[in-house]
Amino acid sequence: MKRRDFLTTSTKAALGTAAFMATNPQSSRAYAANDKIVFAQIGLGGRGKSVGREFSRLDNVEMKYACDVDLNQAKGFGDQVKVAQGKEPRVLQDFRKALDDKDVDAVIVSTPDHWHALAAIWACQAGKDVYVEKPPSHNIWEGRKMVEAARKYDCIMQVGTQNRSASYVREAKQYIDEGNIGKLSYVKVFGMEPGGAYREPQDTPTPSTVNYDMYLGAAPVRPFNRGHFHGNWHYYWAYSGGDLADDGVHQMDIARWIMGKDYPKFVSGYGNNEALKDDRDVFDTQSVIYDFGDLMMTWELTQWARYMRKTPGEVRNSDQFPQWDINATRIEFYGTDGRLTLGRHGGGFKAINHEGKVVAQQFGRMADPEHRQNFADSIRSRKRPNADIEEGHRSAVLAHAGNIATRLQGQRLEFDPAIESFRDNDAADAMVKREYRDPFKIPDIV
Repeated sequence: MKRRDFLTTSTKAALGTAAFMATNPQSSRAYAANDKIVFAQIGLGGRGKSVGREFSRLDNVEMKYACDVDLNQAKGFGDQVKVAQGKEPRVLQDFRKALDDKDVDAVIVSTPDHWHALAAIWACQAGKDVYVEKPPSHNIWEGRKMVEAARKYDCIMQVGTQNRSASYVREAKQYIDEGNIGKLSYVKVFGMEPGGAYREPQDTPTPSTVNYDMYLGAAPVRPFNRGHFHGNWHYYWAYSGGDLADDGVHQMDIARWIMGKDYPKFVSGYGNNEALKDDRDVFDTQSVIYDFGDLMMTWELTQWARYMRKTPGEVRNSDQFPQWDINATRIEFYGTDGRLTLGRHGGGFKAINHEGKVVAQQFGRMADPEHRQNFADSIRSRKRPNADIEEGHRSAVLAHAGNIATRLQGQRLEFDPAIESFRDNDAADAMVKREYRDPFKIPDIV
């Protein structure tokens, strides 16, 4: 039986209980540990090429398809994959053709953010497992639909929040859980990054290599504009959640994991686009307060602080620490007896006591390789991965809720975890879900 096939009731009975103990108890699929996993890569921007190339280097993996609405994006990717697997993937402009191929076991979704949910849900409905880049969703509602689809169709869905697979982050969590900094009472999450002004170019004719209608997907129809395409989509609410959702969700995920929290009781935020006064929709400056009842967390964002630095690549993969005071993406955990400062994507952590003395520190490594392997292992074992979609969704809720609160400029919003929405605030509720257009609608029942 091909491992993608669903087991019939009679086959389940014949295999017996022992065979199923090694799988997810809710799984209806059987996989041999040494079976080849056939992938389709969806989205071939810089990150997509990198992720797909590295997945193709895993043992017993084939990258069969390379999909992008802009056929020019496939250039170079096939040669990179051929080095790993001996042949080039087939290039598709419409990834739905890859979903129709019964040989495809899993997809990697590395599209712009506004396509993550629909691509992942369609993949689940086609019986594929999914690796989806962060943030998993464009809004709160569609993130919950992703969880529902993964569970309904028994799909492994891993979110690209790689810090869940980093040993130094687990060690930092254990250090805090053991009470070494006292009672954790306050967390500061930073996205204080450098950047410059963005100016929107003029509309132009759509290039012949681009299916622009499919690129827009659920977003409003508009003429082709390179400012709304490829990397520049980050500047618009139509495709993105700004830097809080796009990049800061990594830090949010670490903070939520270590805090052991799901949802805040209250959220408030302020933000503007005053520092750069450019053409972006999203904020260039933002501050959000999350009230969890027994502790507080803040998010601080800049897109113009040229003196701040993300953890350099040479630090991420070596026995070095970043310069903490200018580290743009650090997380600070404040306890009653000390503070722990943590880097994301490597950088390690440093703890100080109430006297300001360093009492513990640990180097860290970027966990991309471990995260990819964890996804492949989960496909075969049917055990939920380190960054299961439920965890990824809950962290993305923090980002989306923070943006909603900021767009309402300081209103104190009460969050209702039972419905993943807000109490007594119609304006906030209206931003939990976006408007969708045919044929790119996510149905209420996935």
